[in-house]
Amino acid sequence: MSRKKNSILRKRFNHKNNDIFTEINSSIDFDKFMFDEDIEGSIAHAEMLAKQKIIKVSEKNKILKGLKQIRLEISKNKFIFRPELDDIHMNIESRLQEIIGETAGKLHTARSRNDQVVTDLKLWLRKDIDLILSELKDLKKNTIKIAEKNIDVLMPGFTHLQTAQPISTGHYYMSYYEMFSRDTERFIETKKRLNKNPLGSCAMAGTSFQIDRFATSKKLSFDEPTRNSIDSVSDRDFVIDYLYASSVCAMHLSRIAEEIVLWSSDLINFCQIKDDMMSSSSIMPQKKNPDAAELVRAKAALINSDLSSLLNIMKALPLSYSKDLQEDKKLAVNTSKNLHISIKVITEIIKSIKLNKQTLLKAATRSYSNATELADWLVKNLQYSFRKAHETTADIVNFAESVQKKLEDLTLSELKVFDPNITNNIYDHLNIKNAVLSKTSYGGTSPTEVLKMINKAKKREK
Repeated sequence: MSRKKNSILRKRFNHKNNDIFTEINSSIDFDKFMFDEDIEGSIAHAEMLAKQKIIKVSEKNKILKGLKQIRLEISKNKFIFRPELDDIHMNIESRLQEIIGETAGKLHTARSRNDQVVTDLKLWLRKDIDLILSELKDLKKNTIKIAEKNIDVLMPGFTHLQTAQPISTGHYYMSYYEMFSRDTERFIETKKRLNKNPLGSCAMAGTSFQIDRFATSKKLSFDEPTRNSIDSVSDRDFVIDYLYASSVCAMHLSRIAEEIVLWSSDLINFCQIKDDMMSSSSIMPQKKNPDAAELVRAKAALINSDLSSLLNIMKALPLSYSKDLQEDKKLAVNTSKNLHISIKVITEIIKSIKLNKQTLLKAATRSYSNATELADWLVKNLQYSFRKAHETTADIVNFAESVQKKLEDLTLSELKVFDPNITNNIYDHLNIKNAVLSKTSYGGTSPTEVLKMINKAKKREK
């Protein structure tokens, strides 16, 4: 029986691929994005092979010329991607063979698709992390700006979504700056951990060719080669790290998106989103809907599911390489797309959001948000234990509520019913503005302390 082939790798088989097999096996639709990294890795590998006298310099030059032509063809959308060739690696190798002939086959000496794909993905993730870091920097700078503009604007702080204590609005925004800073740190750590070169690990056992993995590491700007060829081709911890860092970042973006949706609602009315980040209803012409912020919340769920998917893919894989690992690129690309747009959306909203300062101030004075100041005054001035002060303050709040007064509107004689030693200077402490000014502990909401943190943040973001 004559053998029919439709792929470089079909020599072992008597029949061409079943169409269903081609459909499930092919990854070209979602790994062709790595074409530049694949060519970059191949160039480094070819140069190393020539340096080690494994291939001739003339062969290397031929390979490099062909690879550069392929890069140009792809960038100009003149390259035909063929699903029957499985992936980006075999598509490029097949085209290289068409351009330069049998010399193309020498490029795969001392490497496998197993180490090739990990190298490509690491190179791509490294670039993507740099882009995420740049976008996070823009987000952090705009967060600092809105915080600095609103240091003296008072708002209610919340616990359990119930009014807790009055705070500086600048302090509120700087809390998100801290979250985004930790996101930055996580991505930096992820990039550092992944920056080890798997190229040259081959299928899973290394190679008998006298290759120089340190040379390719230097050429591709890796810190060093990976230390175990089995782990090199089966490891996807670096993708999990990336998806985890993305999931935490997306969670932070979703939290502020949720607050933007709540705060901008007619019911709360703390802020207004600029029209260019809103949409309307197909039936209710008066509507202005915060769709962009809502979609950021949804995309956080998608990013989380990508992390969960890869963890589930990896949890029962025996060493070393299995085709299951092909799915990692789809997850990484989906996460990347969703994270980039989410960061950009929140940055744009923060840039132009309009705070309703009087509404914020009014809300800060409701629900006895200065009750803790009363308890603290009893501790400082009458030597109460805090637990006793807490109980007495609760009694005073219950009374104030029954007579429909704010704490600061209670008369001194009404307060003295609870303790005759209460004096007139308690009213200074019950003042909402003074309550915020007094929180001078390191990292507190006092405007002076918030400004300190803003100045520190500015220095970090230079």
